Amino acid sequence: MLDQRRHQRIRFASPPKVKIGHGGNLGTGGIENLSLSGLMMRTNLALEIGHSAGCEFSLFGSPMIDVPVTVVSRIGDVFGGRFQTGPINQILIEDAINAALRNGQASILSVNEIGGRKIMRITGGLNGSLRSDFMHSLTRVGVDEINLESVTAVDQGGLALCMVATNRHGVEIGAQSECFANAWKQALLVPGTLEDI
Repeated sequence: MLDQRRHQRIRFASPPKVKIGHGGNLGTGGIENLSLSGLMMRTNLALEIGHSAGCEFSLFGSPMIDVPVTVVSRIGDVFGGRFQTGPINQILIEDAINAALRNGQASILSVNEIGGRKIMRITGGLNGSLRSDFMHSLTRVGVDEINLESVTAVDQGGLALCMVATNRHGVEIGAQSECFANAWKQALLVPGTLEDI
């Protein structure tokens, strides 16, 4: 299935912390993913679907974002929340996301069909935290090419994912950022430096 979400999901190599208030109880958790319209957070706090909770978080040094959410889903200790945000919080969230992407601390993975070819595009950090979405795209959606021109940071896990895509699935590496091109060139020069996943 191609990515048709209204807002892109942002993933993090290291989940940012979130403080949560719900029904007079306070708790903490980690942000699994984030978009302009909501978040998925892991917490032991007993949240209730359909009810509101308060969330307070900062993305890697961004200004503190204090926003209420409506809890819309639950899978184990992971809860989905839709933001009840005004224009100022919306700007703070967007600015924090953009800064995290520029610094490679956050990632977006999307797959779109262009001219009959399925193109995976990665923005921000190319790292091992993308493994689940990356492998799902390769094995379930099918990918012809990976566009890496917006990658701002790359680690061994991200390079290993690209190695699997090219070697096992015949995927082409398309446009590349300088950051990725340098890391990829080094990885190809020294065979065996990447563990196959």
